[in-house]
Amino acid sequence: MNNSGFDIERNSVSGGDDDWLKTGSVTGNGTSTVMNNYSFEDRNLTTGKYKYRLKQIDFNGHYEYFNLNGEVSIGVPAKFTLSQNYPNPFNPSTKIDFELPSDGNVNLILYDLLGKEVAILLSETKTAGYYTLNFTGNNLASGIYFYRITSDEFSDVKRMALVK
Repeated sequence: MNNSGFDIERNSVSGGDDDWLKTGSVTGNGTSTVMNNYSFEDRNLTTGKYKYRLKQIDFNGHYEYFNLNGEVSIGVPAKFTLSQNYPNPFNPSTKIDFELPSDGNVNLILYDLLGKEVAILLSETKTAGYYTLNFTGNNLASGIYFYRITSDEFSDVKRMALVK
């Protein structure tokens, strides 16, 4: 009844009870006589245990909290992975996901079709975990590019297409 939507809040199990962080929101379906399903994906979390709650908000501003049962455990990836960027082709921005099963130096470099280095997207030490890099190609010409990830024990290359 009168459902404007939900705020999704997350708290680390090791954190205090007052350390809730709004991690997203989902639009409600107002007043409905049928059952509605809602979903939300919380991405790019560091390794650890988390708990969640919903803040159900009415159109008039009233709200009520609902604690969700159980904990969500985020572990370390089992292997190095570089995913295909999405969307591909893209204009002007795309996302590149990668997974690191161990800590180490990570370099993510963008090359043009001739193999010339165009940009260093990432060059730093990262802890084991799941990552998403947002890339915007506003200053690049349309065309095919390659992105290469290298770490202490891993290397992979993927192709992307920028269409303006």
